Amino acid sequence: MAIITSANLANAIVKLVAADALPALMGNMVMGNLVNRDYEPVLANAGDTVNVPIPPVLVANNIAEGGTVNPQNPSLGNAQIVLNTHAEATFQIPDVTKALAFPELLRAYMQPAVIAIASKVEADLLNLYSQFTANAVLGVAGTPVTEAVIDSAETALFTAKVPPSMPKYLVVDSSTYSAIRQIPRFSEYYSAGEAGLKALVEGNVGKMKDFFIFRSQYVPVTGSPAPTIHNLAFTKDALGLVVRRLPQPLPGTGAVAEYAEVGNFGLRIVMSYQPNTLAQQFTVDVLYGCGVLRNNFAVQINA
Repeated sequence: MAIITSANLANAIVKLVAADALPALMGNMVMGNLVNRDYEPVLANAGDTVNVPIPPVLVANNIAEGGTVNPQNPSLGNAQIVLNTHAEATFQIPDVTKALAFPELLRAYMQPAVIAIASKVEADLLNLYSQFTANAVLGVAGTPVTEAVIDSAETALFTAKVPPSMPKYLVVDSSTYSAIRQIPRFSEYYSAGEAGLKALVEGNVGKMKDFFIFRSQYVPVTGSPAPTIHNLAFTKDALGLVVRRLPQPLPGTGAVAEYAEVGNFGLRIVMSYQPNTLAQQFTVDVLYGCGVLRNNFAVQINA
């Protein structure tokens, strides 16, 4: 029978806290769930560079009878993403035993910290909009997005040789999402069938012009007094999110860490004792970097 020690108890507490972190994380990310995520459980430090391979382009050769194959020497593309963001959210629990006895109380502490991390990742990914220059910017600042603009975005990605089987996403702010819901042909049952009914009754646009449409609270807005909303239409391989493990605290320093990992994403949960406040301190942190993988696989849509 295993002996219960203070070290075992501390590890168990951190594991329990980590288990509550992931559902809140994945449930509060939009962009993070749509882009190309590169995660390996290897230790890394802030400032490290990760090379993300990009598949080469090959051409088909028509081999004549009695002919020979045409060997190609494709060059594997490479996108360098720097792990330049070490995001953390820290909170203290005066009575950790009480929090463990009431799981809902523990979630009340944990979820705001995890949501803060998810919000940071979301904002950093959406702020890459200005780096997508291969396709012309669509839409007009201060003007609601129209059906024609969404149609042009899909055409631009098709022209850019985005594979037809690859899902396409359109992430917009709340006002643009509202404007899309009010496009007459897509918001009424008589013209859009079940999809129109969902938009009218449930408020969900769903899919339009081959785009899965999502709204985010972190779509960048620039300029004043006439702001420009920078919505983004893209495919998964347009952007990359690289996450790496942070190291464990040094033994004997009074801190215990556990990793919470799922779906190519990982967090570190660190618990330590703070003698000045007589409380247990929890730090949720993540080391990541994000960048453009394929410039021509995304289109800016202003509104």
